[in-house]
Amino acid sequence: MTTSQFFISAWSGNPWVIAGCAAALLMGGARFRPPTAWLLLATAVFFVTLCSPLDALADGYLFSAHMLQHLLLLLIVPLLILLGWSGRTAPQDLENGRWRWANWILRPPVATWLMGVGGMWLWHAPTLCNAAGSNVWVHHLQSASLLGMGLAFWWPIIGPRTGQRLAPPAGMIYLFTACLGCTLLGIIITFSPVEVCSIYLHPLDRLGILPLIQDQWGLTPAKDQQLGGLLMWVPACLIYFFGILGLLVRWYREPGPESAPAAATQPTLIEKPHGL
Repeated sequence: MTTSQFFISAWSGNPWVIAGCAAALLMGGARFRPPTAWLLLATAVFFVTLCSPLDALADGYLFSAHMLQHLLLLLIVPLLILLGWSGRTAPQDLENGRWRWANWILRPPVATWLMGVGGMWLWHAPTLCNAAGSNVWVHHLQSASLLGMGLAFWWPIIGPRTGQRLAPPAGMIYLFTACLGCTLLGIIITFSPVEVCSIYLHPLDRLGILPLIQDQWGLTPAKDQQLGGLLMWVPACLIYFFGILGLLVRWYREPGPESAPAAATQPTLIEKPHGL
């Protein structure tokens, strides 16, 4: 099998993913007419992440594909979803029963930070990592949990309720420390033995593509894990870095006390009625 043949034939029509994409577009179209460009992009990235050749490679063949899939589900798709909601949700919608539970759960930034950063560490524990690479239901659970934890992580930064977002300085610390957490995990994966996720050491060649991966692409298990560690190390921190830049822009654009209208700072003059 050649590279082009693989990338043409490895697309799948996962019914769960297709149903999820259709539901997201229908709900987005009902709430926002038409659906926002961010929501459309989030749906497209979600579909590519779980139905493209990337998913076939992540399913027990390449640890680096598995890592890229995690980054997309945890950091990119949730961010795009929340960018689509930002500024489009009415304040009264955030106060009703559908949103109160989310506001209560997602209010503490320490909890959302732990869900975002801890989720990546959790799913790279050897037992869970191997289970996700060998059991389709664990793989589905992993994908859903990463998406949910990613939404929780980005909520204090770009959530629809602006009053509950972190102030830019606190948000920058939030993202910078998340970058440190991912950097540490990336370093450990890059320089640790392949047994971090041993299922990728001897892949079960269900699709007959192992010669393509190891002979033509030159991705041995050791090189594959190093690439996966570098993906966690560099691109993830770039995402956090651009988030910090966005917070700097927000901070710069926020009106300061000195920019308040003069009328708001001066005492109001009350005219006396004529004749008094």
